Amino acid sequence: MSPLRVWAPSARRVDAVLSTGRAPLARAKDGWWELDLELAPDAEYAYSLDGGEPLPDPRAPRLPRGASGPAQLVDHARFPWTDEGWQPPPLSSGIAYELHVGTFSPEGTFDGAIAKLDALVGLGVTHVELMPVHSFPGTHGWGYDGVGLFAPHEPYGGPDGLKRLVDAAHRAGLAVLLDVVYNHVGPSGNVLPRFGPYLTDRHRTPWGDALNLDGPDSGEVRRFLCDNAVQWLRDYHLDGLRIDAIHALFDDSPMHLLVELREEVDALAAAIGRHKVLIAESDLNNPVVVTPVECGGYGMDAQWSDDFHHALHAALTGERSGYYQDFGLIADLAKAISAAFVYDGQYSRYRRRRHGWPPRGLGGNRFFAYLQTHDQIGNRAHGERTSHLMPVERLKLAAGLVLLSPFIPMLFQGEEWGARSRFLYFASHPDPDLARAVRDGRRQEFAERGWNPSEIPDPQEPASFLRSRLDWSEREQEPHAGLLDWHRRLIQLRGRWPELSDDRLERVAVRFDEKQRWLAIERGQLCIACNLGDRARRVPFEAEPLELLLASDPEVRVGSRDVALPPDSLAVLRVERDRPA
Repeated sequence: MSPLRVWAPSARRVDAVLSTGRAPLARAKDGWWELDLELAPDAEYAYSLDGGEPLPDPRAPRLPRGASGPAQLVDHARFPWTDEGWQPPPLSSGIAYELHVGTFSPEGTFDGAIAKLDALVGLGVTHVELMPVHSFPGTHGWGYDGVGLFAPHEPYGGPDGLKRLVDAAHRAGLAVLLDVVYNHVGPSGNVLPRFGPYLTDRHRTPWGDALNLDGPDSGEVRRFLCDNAVQWLRDYHLDGLRIDAIHALFDDSPMHLLVELREEVDALAAAIGRHKVLIAESDLNNPVVVTPVECGGYGMDAQWSDDFHHALHAALTGERSGYYQDFGLIADLAKAISAAFVYDGQYSRYRRRRHGWPPRGLGGNRFFAYLQTHDQIGNRAHGERTSHLMPVERLKLAAGLVLLSPFIPMLFQGEEWGARSRFLYFASHPDPDLARAVRDGRRQEFAERGWNPSEIPDPQEPASFLRSRLDWSEREQEPHAGLLDWHRRLIQLRGRWPELSDDRLERVAVRFDEKQRWLAIERGQLCIACNLGDRARRVPFEAEPLELLLASDPEVRVGSRDVALPPDSLAVLRVERDRPA
């Protein structure tokens, strides 16, 4: 017998809608309804509340006909896993790689991604981070407007497709992380409010009403999210979750949702004997996010570091609009490298208030460092990558600063070869009114920034999606092949020298000259010297350089007490210096 259970506390009657007709569920405790019946493995079902239309199961494990269609049960025990004994590599010494399943491969599926895993292994990647794969309306999109949070997106390959990808990644030695969205639900096909008080107008997010994490009946909403997290980690063998925009998780309850998630994930890891990690996206610059629960924090293993990105991007591109107005100095980049947060309590012009708190006592492995992410590319008007904004020489310099940083480096798909494909914002909303509103809203947003609205790509146009797919043939062509080799060598260098994986920020010394635009990062016996200017510069040393380990430009010259760097270049040197005790 297969149990059907659904939470619908306000309903007077709940029916299961089956191919053979309707069957009533019995009222259980705390607003739950239950029914035991024999369902064939491929049988579809939906729910009807008080005699109304069929609705998708909020916890549907599979939605074979799309996010608004009937559900199917999934017998997870039937999948032939081959990863017995698997343990993921430590996140603290990892190289992360963010990808979007629909644009990563020509097929745009889980199985298509499997065919590219060897390329990631050859690059030196250790952790693959998937953008959201839970079910959303339409065939393609970013995934942040999902409504079937328990069901892998069917056009990608459904539940078994995701399992095949994770299993293959583990065979290749790659950990797999999944981006999950717990701060809002998509605007189209969202049936959660019809079942219960999943949302609340007590708090507002940029996407509408917030999830009800702290109001009346919020206990079952929190249970919904915790069960969702555990499902991905247990049933799909995922190694961790990246939790989207935690600053939009509004929770005034005594135990924050993130702490509850931490405790449940730790209990699962102990029960199955596998490490599981939680990563947060946060723009709060608040170290409580990655402070252990025992010390009063939320207990996340790491968080994305937007200050590092903004400081690096602004220094290399000269952009100063939006949040980039708070950055641009070499001093900002130096502080991001040595202290993670640039804004740790001082006034932010962009926010027009003080922002942040110093992350005292926290190591660099609590933060992700990156030059590109789906947000930082796709939320531009034309989805430009840094390969559209910078010459190859500057891309190499940027890669060195990311991959040799004291943080967890992360690349975005195709970044390693300077992909020329855009990463646009794209969607396939079945609702024409929503599609029109998204298009018009995006054009209005960029018009306010000075863009011609007619030049802003329509997210709904198929071309916006197709232009965002990677062209893997570029890897064999120059300058892409040379840039790819540079990324490999940087990752290999990071693995060879313990100084480069040491996350103790107190051991990172940064010198710079704002006017001449050079910067030198000293880490133990190594020095990473950078010229971010348009003229050749000499970076001085107090001790004599002993060996040039790696250079982005063949014209780098090492002197007796300095190194001569061409414009937009980086060199890694071994320097005579007493090792720290």
